[in-house]
Amino acid sequence: MTLFTSTSTWKSEEHEMFADSASRFFRDALVPNIERFTAQGMVDRDFWTKAGEAGLMSGAVDEDYGGVGGSVTFDAVTIYEQAAAGDCGWGYGIQSIVMHYLLAFGSEEQKKRWLPGLVSGETVGALAMTEPGTGSDLQSIRTTAEKDGNSYRINGNKMFITNGYLADLVILVAKTDASSRASGISLILVETEGAEGFSRSKPLKKAGMKSSDTAELAFENVKVPQTNLLGGEEGQGFYQLMQQLPWERLLIAIMALGSIDHALALTVDYTQERKAFGKRVMDFQNTRFKLAECKTKAELLRSFVDHCLGLLAQGKLDAATASMAKYWGSEVQNEIMHECLQLHGGYGFMEEYPISRLYADARVQMIYGGSNEIMKELIARSIDR
Repeated sequence: MTLFTSTSTWKSEEHEMFADSASRFFRDALVPNIERFTAQGMVDRDFWTKAGEAGLMSGAVDEDYGGVGGSVTFDAVTIYEQAAAGDCGWGYGIQSIVMHYLLAFGSEEQKKRWLPGLVSGETVGALAMTEPGTGSDLQSIRTTAEKDGNSYRINGNKMFITNGYLADLVILVAKTDASSRASGISLILVETEGAEGFSRSKPLKKAGMKSSDTAELAFENVKVPQTNLLGGEEGQGFYQLMQQLPWERLLIAIMALGSIDHALALTVDYTQERKAFGKRVMDFQNTRFKLAECKTKAELLRSFVDHCLGLLAQGKLDAATASMAKYWGSEVQNEIMHECLQLHGGYGFMEEYPISRLYADARVQMIYGGSNEIMKELIARSIDR
């Protein structure tokens, strides 16, 4: 399967070549290692540099900063091909998000300093929003960044941070004005190497996405230069987050589509080979109807994701539409994983069958990036004006 449709307005020959290259890389460098990465709770550190050497993280970054000068749609191709290969653990989605914050709001100095390393994989990026007592309510964060001469002193804790254990560069969501809500939020770039007062937990143990490097971060009087303020002006963080969240939410839908395509391929193969009562499981009407339903849902999602990517390429993807993609994509993903595991029978519940991992990996998609309940509220606000 493919991310593209026959009517994709954003697709080019370069996208197709890029997809072929990404698919080969994941087949050769990722798929054989998925079980090992899952067991150790993260991908190998050198997997990042291998992906960089293969050009997988360069598509949407200008040539001046080590990329090839394409659009964010190249990142979409990488994310889809990773999921379609059967993996949701490697944290490239967050790496892409970090790069786009820098591209959108970074100073020229900040872009030249950090983007080349992010493109090459020598730098692993993380976005630290969520806190132990604060999930979707970003305005209530407690992490503070107080001015101290030419620096900020940062104090607080962040929870469930993807790429947190390996991260070299963290975009931190902090309060530069603790007395305010949205207007007091700023984004600050924190380099983790040698940062006194910075610590992180071991990779957290999770129900799914076990190869995703996820950690808790702690900041105790961590000192960073004021030049690390993203955008150069305090109090712009909430606006910056709202500007970039549509891409984060769409990429969750793209990941859902890739995972669905992989799960359906596995399930078709299984039901064609597995026999029960003297015939193939595929020959039972229930199997055929269930797969027909799943395939239809997958193609409807593909069309909507394609529509959203067209809007994104034109700079027209709004928050409500991105929220629909995230909500609907993750819901459909979980519905299809349920059906595919059921069609595998008891074997589907065994870890040696990939469908069990895909089923577990899917669940968090309805939670992170803003829970689906929050997505529905954002969609409702666009209706109730």
